[in-house]
Amino acid sequence: MSQSITLLPASRYSLDQLTAIYNQTRVDYMVPMPMNAARLAEYVRIYDVDLEHSLVATSQNEEEMLGVAMLGVRKKRAWITRLGVLPNTRRGGVGKALMEGLIEQAASLQRDFIMLEVIKNNVPAHQLFLKLGFQEIGELLVMRRSPNLLAPEPVIADAERLDRATCLVLVGHDRGTQPWTNQSESLVNANEVSGIRLTLADGSRGWLVYQRQKFSLTRFAFKTEKGDPATVAFALLSHLYSQYPRLDTQIENVQVNDPHLPALYKLGYVESFRRIEMWRGTPDAGLNMKIP
Repeated sequence: MSQSITLLPASRYSLDQLTAIYNQTRVDYMVPMPMNAARLAEYVRIYDVDLEHSLVATSQNEEEMLGVAMLGVRKKRAWITRLGVLPNTRRGGVGKALMEGLIEQAASLQRDFIMLEVIKNNVPAHQLFLKLGFQEIGELLVMRRSPNLLAPEPVIADAERLDRATCLVLVGHDRGTQPWTNQSESLVNANEVSGIRLTLADGSRGWLVYQRQKFSLTRFAFKTEKGDPATVAFALLSHLYSQYPRLDTQIENVQVNDPHLPALYKLGYVESFRRIEMWRGTPDAGLNMKIP
């Protein structure tokens, strides 16, 4: 079914209106991820979503909202996120119109390199993105560790806590390709960012930066400076959970080739679902976006 579609800036709508249309588009989604206005406001802030260049699809007379899609904007790059179309209007060109509109918006801002993620096995969206020139980069894991699991004994190490300022310096250097959610700007925009740095008896060393929320830990960034990454990561997490033994942990967009991943499985993390990361265009060489 084809239909007349008008695209309007998302900034014309309140956060309550945007939340309502977003939730309506996700009622039957593979992973619904419902939001409220407060969570959407935080999402917009942390991920540098530009509502003036994000879009709402409406019927031609602008009476009915049909879908929504948002555009994150950072230096020399953009990110498409929160794309959703009302179930009864799918296959009518709304998703394609929103995507083409956001690509045009990114180009108007001189952002020719665009990133996005699509939930694995969401075939219609995946095929649409491929047709629009996006290429697969890799798979990303969304993971959780239950707060009911026993915390491991902290590994013997020379360990220190890191303050926010030190953490933000660390995450800004030498981390290779990072999905938008895990880039340094996301941590700069987040509250309650802390870290741990340690050295093991054999000289292995590394650091972990994380965000502590009220009931959970999230936004992990690991770096092994010397030694086996899985061993260093396990030691870092053992010290983290000795400090916060009862907090839930939810982390997203862990790359499947991350060498720290075995430590997460060893500590009882489970996969919630997977995403496919996709790029359109080529990242600037100065963005610290090199593929590992």
